[in-house]
Amino acid sequence: MHELAITTSLLTIALDQARAAGAGRIVSIRLKVGELTGYVPEAVETNFRALSAGTAAEGAALLIERAPLRCTCRACGREYPARPDDFTCPDCRGSAITITGGREMFIESMEVESPVTPQGKGPS
Repeated sequence: MHELAITTSLLTIALDQARAAGAGRIVSIRLKVGELTGYVPEAVETNFRALSAGTAAEGAALLIERAPLRCTCRACGREYPARPDDFTCPDCRGSAITITGGREMFIESMEVESPVTPQGKGPS
């Protein structure tokens, strides 16, 4: 259910940025979603389709890239990929870690079309 709120925010940000750039239509949105966020990509996509209907983002491709869980061991300094069920450092077996990746969610990029002017040309 929390996917609905995050998708609403995502759409608002995308539409605001497209409007500020003078774009006509959003073609695609590339998201980076961390492994630890708990967001279900299919739910985000379903919500996006419903919420974007009738907007400049209607029909836009939603490209979701998962950001892996990464940790840094505070004991030995090693940075390493981790699993959600095992944060232990693979070198020193320490458990004092800092999570350095996997909690993020952001719009990495968007592809937009220029608006069409009455003469059928884009802006000068």
